[in-house]
Amino acid sequence: MKKLVASIATGAMIAGATFTTASAAEYEVEKGDNLWGIADEYNTTVDELVEINELNTTTIQPKQTLFINDTYTVEKGDTLIGIGDEYDVSVADLKDWNNIKSDIIAIGQELEIKGVNIEQDETTTSESSSNESSSNESSSNQSNEPEQTASNTGGESNTNQEQSSSQDNPDGETMTVTATAYTADCDGCSGITSTGVDLNANPDANVIAVDPDVIPLGSEVYIEGYGYATAADVGGAINGDKIDVHVPTEDEAMDWGVRTVDVTIVE
Repeated sequence: MKKLVASIATGAMIAGATFTTASAAEYEVEKGDNLWGIADEYNTTVDELVEINELNTTTIQPKQTLFINDTYTVEKGDTLIGIGDEYDVSVADLKDWNNIKSDIIAIGQELEIKGVNIEQDETTTSESSSNESSSNESSSNQSNEPEQTASNTGGESNTNQEQSSSQDNPDGETMTVTATAYTADCDGCSGITSTGVDLNANPDANVIAVDPDVIPLGSEVYIEGYGYATAADVGGAINGDKIDVHVPTEDEAMDWGVRTVDVTIVE
């Protein structure tokens, strides 16, 4: 299980952490602190702080560490099972905490992770220290690292060029469709997709409405001019080779208009 810690008291991330979309936090109690003030400052409740820290009393002591609930932003390729494994929590808990009705999650969707005391792994600390010291090694050693092969003039390495090409041309079945845009931020819109994704709570989620007979619900897709998204909704006018892409506002929906784009079903 990947572990990450971020100190809210100092605002500093532990060096070497790679799980960047998880916002795991801890707070070190200072003299004069109380649970009510901490809960108010970090937009949580005293009951939640008591529950996730397994406190037997609301009295806290200086230098005591309190863990704060985490937020995870869904990335390309994520699943509830995989996120549950990362945090050592069950899929059922993830669904309950985030009011999710199905197993489908959308890229960009934020998931609340409750009751997780995330601790820094000793191995990670050791590796981080090693990584810091290795930054002072000779340039000949650095040249062995793929990410450092780009020239100082801004040229890309072959590795970076291949990665960029892969992102622009992902593997999978590709089809040409007519694409319109919609938003949950409108009068009379429920904001909940047919698969249960709350777009009002996740306005930046990359979701598309599809004809399930053409693109199965839950599919991960890549849309030209839009990026990676999840097929998580349907629409009465979305039949055959048509899709509807979700955008945060009506203005963005109007700007999108009607386009002909290529869609690749990645998964």
